[in-house]
Amino acid sequence: MSFPLVTTDWLQDNLDNEHLVLIDSSMATVVGKEPIVYDRPVFIPGSYKIDLEGTLCDTGSSQIHAFPTEEQFTEEARRLGITPESLVVLYDNQGIYSAPRAWWIFRAMGLKNVFVLDGGLPQWLAEGRDIVSAPVAEAAMPGSVVGKLDQSLVRDSAYVFQHLDDERVTVIDARSQARFLAQAPEPRPGVRGGHIPNSFNLPFTEVLEGYRFKPANQLAAMYARLAPSLQGGNGHQLVFSCGSGITACIILLAAELAGYGQLSLYDGSWADWGSNESLPVA
Repeated sequence: MSFPLVTTDWLQDNLDNEHLVLIDSSMATVVGKEPIVYDRPVFIPGSYKIDLEGTLCDTGSSQIHAFPTEEQFTEEARRLGITPESLVVLYDNQGIYSAPRAWWIFRAMGLKNVFVLDGGLPQWLAEGRDIVSAPVAEAAMPGSVVGKLDQSLVRDSAYVFQHLDDERVTVIDARSQARFLAQAPEPRPGVRGGHIPNSFNLPFTEVLEGYRFKPANQLAAMYARLAPSLQGGNGHQLVFSCGSGITACIILLAAELAGYGQLSLYDGSWADWGSNESLPVA
């Protein structure tokens, strides 16, 4: 398997796969869309639960939603029983929202067999599939993977600043157009309005259709319209940003679906850039 998405049909057929590690990566906070609210806890059978805002967030950092440390990731992956042979499938309760963030964390920490459930829990429910009311607490046997962060997949403001005028590096922002153009206020205090100079805007909602990603050919056409100089495999580095590093991963995954390589996340995103008065704003 190399395609980063799995379907609900595939998951249904593989729920008893001994290598499957199924993970609910939903977040308590949803920004940028009308959240789907549930009247009770709902999980796909056999799911574990991870906390992207807690155990998989470096809370010692001043940055909002900072990438976890290697030690944090390793501890959590072992709790989940993940081994090099595991097939890790991530989903969230909004369809496509925070699961791509979890996917990129796992990928950046060195795991290859990591996938996102297209449509997530809402798609699963819409198809009338079985659910349970609680996740699995921990694996019967601890996992054996060790997280090793690939620094080329997670960028900081210094990297972005150094490449503002580099034609081989393109920053793409997943926030709404109104926020990108400073026509709507930022939700976090002390953060300026506007965007990173020379960056492009692709609101994350535009790459989705219902609960799922749009087809790959539509995504490819969307990126081609966004910046005509971008072509899959042409050596461009695409750096993805948003408010705090969550929804950027949605359009990052969409870019991979569209055939692009050399992808990375600006983890601090606009909360970091917009609050630093020494950095330029467009």
